[in-house]
Amino acid sequence: MNKLLTGAMTGAMMFGGFAAQAAEDVVLQLKWVTQAQFAGYYVALDNGFYADEGLNVTIKPGGPDIAPAQVIAGGGADVVLDWMPSALASREKGLNVVNIAQPFASSGMMLTCRRDSGIETPADFAGKTLGVWFFGNEYPFLSWMSQLGLSTDGGPDGVTVLKQGFNVDPILQGQADCVSTMTYNEYWQIIDAGLTEDDLIVFKYEDQGVATLEDGMYVLEENLNDAAFVDKMVRFVRASMKGWKWAEANPTEAAMIVLENDASGAQTEEHQIRMMNEIAKLTAGSNGALDIAAYERTVASLMSGGSDPVITMEPSGAWTHAITDAALK
Repeated sequence: MNKLLTGAMTGAMMFGGFAAQAAEDVVLQLKWVTQAQFAGYYVALDNGFYADEGLNVTIKPGGPDIAPAQVIAGGGADVVLDWMPSALASREKGLNVVNIAQPFASSGMMLTCRRDSGIETPADFAGKTLGVWFFGNEYPFLSWMSQLGLSTDGGPDGVTVLKQGFNVDPILQGQADCVSTMTYNEYWQIIDAGLTEDDLIVFKYEDQGVATLEDGMYVLEENLNDAAFVDKMVRFVRASMKGWKWAEANPTEAAMIVLENDASGAQTEEHQIRMMNEIAKLTAGSNGALDIAAYERTVASLMSGGSDPVITMEPSGAWTHAITDAALK
């Protein structure tokens, strides 16, 4: 993939001065709704970091019925944010998305369980009902269950999968023993609803050795043959990472910027500040370049699903450092 970009990068340098002066459109599709999970991009927009790079960036919020892979396949965005399991599954199915940057260095995904369910370790999942997000978010969970040797078809020797909406109602209403949560979002919704930390036991995917990369930037491989597109992505990544580092250093101010951009008005100041502080832990230490060891761990996890792995073959051309090499030098 780096060889593929060499010609495009050379061409981009030839007209880089002009590109830097002209405001060029870039459409970014988020994986979810406007919230501090995406603070770096809103900071880059509001603080003029994109404008400084000659870019006119439109940020499109996501939602429960929006799949980033489908959006980019349909031409609705230049770059999308997606979790790597979903992106690699899409690539194996024929949609050639490529990771060009990885602001999130670690995973925030957890399975949060009620202690009164009797669950103390993953070995206790058998016979339990577990809430799981779908729309591409189920892949890390399915890989984990496969590694544990637990069927997801129910029964005493397997787990019953409850298709979880993007809320925590199942654990609050007794419909599930555990639900999917993120360290920065749904876990705190459970706490805010009245359960205490002592009422819960959490299993972080990172601690279980099944964590996969989240919220990477993906583009279509075919577009990386276009020098103008490559040039835009170099500038987009550079400005975005400047936004992320500013957000890490100024979490409260970053949360306020997110709230100003939340057209739905659904977010609260307290929750977004708390979320931004948790998000900063996940982006800390990342300069935006994909960590190859983390990529390889993700691939190994996704391929270790026994008879039903998330992906069936080692991906080829699924990432490139060419964009971040140029953006961060």
